[in-house]
Amino acid sequence: MLDVDSATMTATDRLRIGVSACLLGEPVRHDGGHKRNPLLVDILGPFVEWVPVCPEVEIGLGTPREAIRLVRRSADDEHLRLETVETQTDLTRRMQSYARRRVSALARSGLDGYILKKDSPSCGMARVRVWGHAGRPARNGRGVFAEALMATLPNLPVEEEDRLQDPRVREHFIDRLFAYRRLRRLLARRWTVGGLVAFHTAHELTLMAHSPSACRELGRLVARGASLERQTLAGEYERGFMAAIAKAASRGRHANVLSHMAKRFTNRLEGAERQELASRIDEYRRGLRPRRAPLTLIQHHASRLDVVSLRGQVYLHPEPRELRLVEIV
Repeated sequence: MLDVDSATMTATDRLRIGVSACLLGEPVRHDGGHKRNPLLVDILGPFVEWVPVCPEVEIGLGTPREAIRLVRRSADDEHLRLETVETQTDLTRRMQSYARRRVSALARSGLDGYILKKDSPSCGMARVRVWGHAGRPARNGRGVFAEALMATLPNLPVEEEDRLQDPRVREHFIDRLFAYRRLRRLLARRWTVGGLVAFHTAHELTLMAHSPSACRELGRLVARGASLERQTLAGEYERGFMAAIAKAASRGRHANVLSHMAKRFTNRLEGAERQELASRIDEYRRGLRPRRAPLTLIQHHASRLDVVSLRGQVYLHPEPRELRLVEIV
C-alpha cells in the first residue's frame, strides 16, 4: 500500500522521471490507443514531474500507424533491425539517429530515472521479441531507444512499468531514484573530497544492505580521493555507488544491517527492551514481520539514547517522502 500526502511536496521536490508516453494515457500507440498505467498516473503521479517520450511518434510516424518489430535477418547477424511489420520498411537508422539526439537532451534535463514500456520494440528494456529468419520469435531483444538510453546514461535508474506492480521492486526503484538524485545534487555543487566522504558515511549502512563488498570498495575509493583528479573520483564513485544500489537488498542483508545498528546501543537497553528488539529483527529475518517493525524500534531507541554513530544515516533516517512513497516490506 502506498500512503502519500502530495500537499507536503513542492514542484521542486518532485522526482523528474522520463516515461513512455503511452503509460500516461496518451493515445500514441500504433493502433491509436494507449496503455495508461494507474499506478504511475494515480499513485505516483502527484509526486512526479513526468517527461513523456514516444520515440515512434517523435520520429514522425503517424497515429494510427503500421506496427513495428525487431528483426534479425540471419543467425549470425549481430545487429537488430527495426522494421514495419507489413511493408518491412527499415527504420533502424532513423530511430538510432533520433535516439542519440533525444537521449543527449534528456541527459541535460536532470532526470532522476526512467520508466519504460514492456515489450516495445522501441522502449522495451529486456526480453523484447526478436523475429528471425525462421521459427518463433526469441525474447532476447532490447528496444532501440531503450538501448541508447541505457548505454548513454548507465547510472540512471531505469525500470519497466509491469515490474513496478511488485512492492519490492517498486521500493527498490524508488530507493534508487532518491539515491541517484542525492548523489547528483552533491556532484552538481562545488563539492569537496570531505563532502564526498560525508556522503559515503551517511550511506554506509544503505550500501551494506545492497552490497557489502561494494561498500568496502567505495570506502577505499573515497579514502584515497585526495590523490585522484576530481572528475575521475566523481565518475568512479557514481558508477560504483549506483551499481551497488542497483543490486536488490536481500532480507538477510537487511537483517544484518538492523543487527549491526542494534549492537551500537543494546548494552544501554533494559533486558526486556533488548529482547523485544532482538525478537523483532529475528521475526523480520524469518519473514514474519515487515522491516518497518524493527526499523521503527531502532529509530526510537537511537533517538532516545542519542546514538551519535547513527546520526545522519540515510538507512535509518531516509527522506520522509521516501517513507510515504513506499511501504517498507
